[in-house]
Amino acid sequence: MGSSYTDLSNVSGIIRQRRSVKPTFMDPEKPVDATLLDTLLENANWAPTHGLTEPWRFTVFTGSARQKLAGFLQGLYQVLTPTHAFKKEKHEKLGRNPLLAPVVLAICMQRGNNAKIPELEEVEAVACAVQNLHLSASAAGLGGFWSTPPILSSAEMRAFLGLGDKDACLGLFYLGWPKEGVTLPESRRSPMNDKVTWF
Repeated sequence: MGSSYTDLSNVSGIIRQRRSVKPTFMDPEKPVDATLLDTLLENANWAPTHGLTEPWRFTVFTGSARQKLAGFLQGLYQVLTPTHAFKKEKHEKLGRNPLLAPVVLAICMQRGNNAKIPELEEVEAVACAVQNLHLSASAAGLGGFWSTPPILSSAEMRAFLGLGDKDACLGLFYLGWPKEGVTLPESRRSPMNDKVTWF
């Protein structure tokens, strides 16, 4: 029994210390070891999934592939954004962020053929996979950040990633080591008792 409580304490610590670390606080020159990345992705693979559809898909961008992603995002933003809504700083950020993290993952949902499983449940399963990934990254000392610019939901983005018409890109996950001297952000939650009703 004692061992179980020790395990729970360790897991609780990882969950409560997880933080979103933006790419600007990551060291782009410090690579993430391929074996470690494989472990993180394998942990993502063990998320809960209704009907065992396993809808999560990840496209990995490292090295020069990040530049290709950055260029595509900037071009896509220009094409999809009306002139009156175009923001130069947003355009620059889309081209800059993929180069700030050593690893960028496109988070995707592959829609299965089982019509009995609602699309929402498939999206939720992908979110669980990302949580597994993020917690594992935190446990390893890595920073992670899930970004969801609106252009990712476009048909052009699906084509870029080789996704089907019913599939979806649900965001980009930036992964990297925090820069030397960076202090991870403080976080807090309001009391859990305010969010629980006993029936």
